[in-house]
Amino acid sequence: MAKDKKTVYFCQNCGYESGKWMGQCPACRQWNTFVEEIVSAKQSLTKGPARALSAAPVKLSEINLEAEKRILTGIGELDRVLGGGIVPGSLTLVGGDPGIGKSTLLLQVMKCLSDGGMEVLYISGEESLRQIKMRAVRIGEFTEHLKLMCETNLDLIRETIEKEKPRAVVIDSIQTMYNEEVSSSPGSVSQVRESTGVLLKLAKGLGISIFIVGHVTKDGSVAGPRVLEHMVDTVLYFEGDRHASYRILRAVKNRFGSTNEIGVFEMQQEGLKEVKNPSEFMLEGRPEGASGSVVACSMEGSRPIMIEIQALVCRSSFGIPRRTANGADFNRVNLLMAVLEKRARMNLSSSDAYVNIAGGIRMTEPAVDLGILLAVASSQKDIVIDEKTVVFGEVGLSGEVRSVSMAEQRVQEAKKLGFQRVILPAGCMRSVSKITGIERIPVATVRDAIHLIEKGRS
Repeated sequence: MAKDKKTVYFCQNCGYESGKWMGQCPACRQWNTFVEEIVSAKQSLTKGPARALSAAPVKLSEINLEAEKRILTGIGELDRVLGGGIVPGSLTLVGGDPGIGKSTLLLQVMKCLSDGGMEVLYISGEESLRQIKMRAVRIGEFTEHLKLMCETNLDLIRETIEKEKPRAVVIDSIQTMYNEEVSSSPGSVSQVRESTGVLLKLAKGLGISIFIVGHVTKDGSVAGPRVLEHMVDTVLYFEGDRHASYRILRAVKNRFGSTNEIGVFEMQQEGLKEVKNPSEFMLEGRPEGASGSVVACSMEGSRPIMIEIQALVCRSSFGIPRRTANGADFNRVNLLMAVLEKRARMNLSSSDAYVNIAGGIRMTEPAVDLGILLAVASSQKDIVIDEKTVVFGEVGLSGEVRSVSMAEQRVQEAKKLGFQRVILPAGCMRSVSKITGIERIPVATVRDAIHLIEKGRS
């Protein structure tokens, strides 16, 4: 091996580097994550991602705290997730499964920005100009402010950005870019880290908003070193079943806003369409007069979403009963069924139980506990819960129904959608006492909730 080359081992999870291979990473404590790469000895593997704007320290009182000027994309759901729009000079990472719609979404964003007169640049390392044009024709008419480029050499990309000086840039994808100063192949730990560092310098130095697309691994995380997510300002994940029509955009990191907001889209022939009322979308096609079905309310950031929880309980044909949870946490479902057996005296040990959240959406908020529990009880007892009823509440191991946050917003959303009554924790009654036009039924324990549906009041 030449003297200017050396072998370095990188952890794929956190980016830790070592001169020798190790079974367990000493930084993140993960096993079998080290990969071997040949790098140049002249290359600085520990250089920072970007130079500070000012080397001199400043006092905290001297910092101007004016609100940053954001760029509205024209796509309300994306602006909500970003915290109110695009921040100039920000670096955003967009990840998701193959075919989920990442490139389509970003091309629509570039269309909206170019329609507003902004100069934007779309750089693709995976598709040809003809392929991008075919997708653009389906989306709509584009102005002359959008420019396309197919290139993977980062030096040429940097020169083009510095020459054109666009307001926004899309890099599709970061795994295809390569830096000539790094000897390893595109997509490797070194290439991804160094390429992201170059783009971060461009974004901060020129005030350009850059979106980079990242491939994901089989477990759903962005491929490459974990340090990639630490370098960028915002990390967005595009979720959903590629065979279904809906898509969910979720922020898992956002230096300029909340990470609790989600955006809901529907994939159509002409591209992604915003779903401004996800509750109606999730409840569409709900069966009438069927046991084991109940509507629950979950909060995603500041947005209440109504979801249908379905449960099917039947006698087990084998010695060990089967438990299945789709869209809900499997261990949480088992815990709630144990609460039903112990606190409500329901015999579920010899029955199979299947729990499903309709629409394919996944909810992990504790406020859906009461909905899961009542759906299972409704199926077991073959009791139909009134379709105009909404439930929410957290269930404890003692069988108590605990209060949840933002109860007023949940009840207001149920009222707006035409529901007539809501079953909620007794501790939330004070916060919803001023709401009229909808019946509020408080419950303190699991037994109270089950007796309520047995009486036919719900």
